[in-house]
Amino acid sequence: MTDYTPPRVWTWDKESGGAFANINRPIAGPTHDKTLPVGEHPLQLYSLATPNGQKVTILLEELLEAGKDAEYDAWLIQISEGDQFGSGFVDVNPNSKIPALLDRGASPPQRVFESGSILLYLAEKFGAFLPTEPAKRTETLNWLFWQMGAAPLLGGGFGHFYAYAPEKFEYAINRYTMEVKRQLDVLDRQLATHEFVAGDEYTIADMAIWPWYGGLVLGRAYGAAEFLDAGSYKNVVRWAAQIDERPAVKRGRMVNKANGPLEEQLRERHSAEDFLTKTQDKLEGAE
Repeated sequence: MTDYTPPRVWTWDKESGGAFANINRPIAGPTHDKTLPVGEHPLQLYSLATPNGQKVTILLEELLEAGKDAEYDAWLIQISEGDQFGSGFVDVNPNSKIPALLDRGASPPQRVFESGSILLYLAEKFGAFLPTEPAKRTETLNWLFWQMGAAPLLGGGFGHFYAYAPEKFEYAINRYTMEVKRQLDVLDRQLATHEFVAGDEYTIADMAIWPWYGGLVLGRAYGAAEFLDAGSYKNVVRWAAQIDERPAVKRGRMVNKANGPLEEQLRERHSAEDFLTKTQDKLEGAE
């Protein structure tokens, strides 16, 4: 309980917001002029290895693993430094969120923003990881859109109040914990009778859901696996561990990663060789 009473008209306190106060603001648009870099490949990705960013790099690496001509340049967007508010980035994504994709192979170049939209765009462009049979396609999209609607309650709700808020609020933590556990139960029941989320095929639905909920049960998100009793969702744990072993997933997790062990950070990715020669441990060791 607090003694806070909302004012009649809300005004912005620039000092509020906890860990993200320096980048949160109630208005859109760029804060500064900055041109985005462009590489040699048609697909230009501007991102950071958050769960939403990992969705896209995992798909791109899976497409390459499957023999598709999906080579791409991945550029690091440091959201803690406000890169997403540069004019070039806002031109690609007016919502100033990562990931953002520019397909320079399209005429005219096509911008794609929102991670779910990027997954759908790439799956359709390359004809992979999205079933063509109507019922299977619809089931895949059911789960893709489930993730897009559910994850804000995990990240912006539970994750924020459990890990990032400047104070611990029991009501907020309980409210979002209840919802996240309900979501894990939804997944656990589905995976009890299916190898993958949408059925027996590995699809963009798995790639959308795994970085969030797979990361959660594997102990990689918010330090909350024990708190949520994540191990009790045995079907989710089985599925998460299975996907974690895929080579393309291992690579996709590394792209645009700017924290954690240096050998797992590939801050920019421009070719497959970069995984062997340009991880951060090698770059810093060469200095």
